[in-house]
Amino acid sequence: MRLSADGTYSNSAMKKEKVITSNAIRDRTASVRWPGGTNAIDSVRTHWPEYLMEGGELALYMFLTCVFATLLRDPASPIHQLISSPILRRAIMGVAIGTTVVTIVTTPWGKQSGGHFNPAMTAAFYRLGKVAFWDAVFYAIAQFSGAAAGVALAAFVLRGGPENNAIRSAVTIPGVYGNAGAIIAEVTISFILMITVLVISNHGTLARYTPYLVGVLYAVFITFETPFSGMSMNPARSFGSAFHAAYWRAIWIYFVAPTVGMLAAAEVFLRVRGGVAPNCAKLHHANGKRCIFRHGIEQHRLKLFDTENRDGDPLEKALMRSTIKARSISEER
Repeated sequence: MRLSADGTYSNSAMKKEKVITSNAIRDRTASVRWPGGTNAIDSVRTHWPEYLMEGGELALYMFLTCVFATLLRDPASPIHQLISSPILRRAIMGVAIGTTVVTIVTTPWGKQSGGHFNPAMTAAFYRLGKVAFWDAVFYAIAQFSGAAAGVALAAFVLRGGPENNAIRSAVTIPGVYGNAGAIIAEVTISFILMITVLVISNHGTLARYTPYLVGVLYAVFITFETPFSGMSMNPARSFGSAFHAAYWRAIWIYFVAPTVGMLAAAEVFLRVRGGVAPNCAKLHHANGKRCIFRHGIEQHRLKLFDTENRDGDPLEKALMRSTIKARSISEER
């Protein structure tokens, strides 16, 4: 490395170091799958399969939710007549829904899309820097559309069964403690679900069990929390039922509370880990399916952008720091 007449490094030497460092970073990030488009059109063109998968997952979830609700809550159902205990019926519903969630997350579609089928969860991962903006937007559109389609399909297949007054398309409404109780309950269970997903999915030995723990939480919440808010945790889930039943009572609670709860979990997770984001936005990541989310080296680049001054290029600053470090090593030698 050559010094100029005034004792500083020449521009050519600095450029050479910069190129070497840039190549090193490029080589290290070559295996990272970068998110597709930076605008709406590119995102749809490259990630439309994941969007359709999310919509399909929510459609299946809502279809089965309506089926189980009809079997367990319709007074004309033999199962409803056989099981007189409300908590036992909720427990059976919880096991059925929990099993459905685990199955969806571990299907090929769930493994590829991430298995969110919940716009509140997608919003939390967006806050964590794992989901690109347009992916989050189109995920939400697909999730709301899928939820409405799933309820409509259930009503068609069951010949209007979910539409009777005892079920109302499985709508979620405030329970025994009114709106305040529903808000507190929805924020709480949504927080618990999201923080569990973040902690377990980022634990080396426990990550593989994330879908199953999520299913257990669904079963427990449906069994014990349903009397307080109807157990939603999912704006799209509540929208799908409300849309088909044309019953919008307190719908805002189910849009706001789950989102607040999951965003709060994301903030807590970041603070506890000193700002280090999770590895990925998938609930089941260890599989051969492609991943459209931000992870690995790219996340470090995003973190540089968030923590450095916004008036410069964060990668440029990283390169300069690497250059300074290289100079120090060269001088020591």
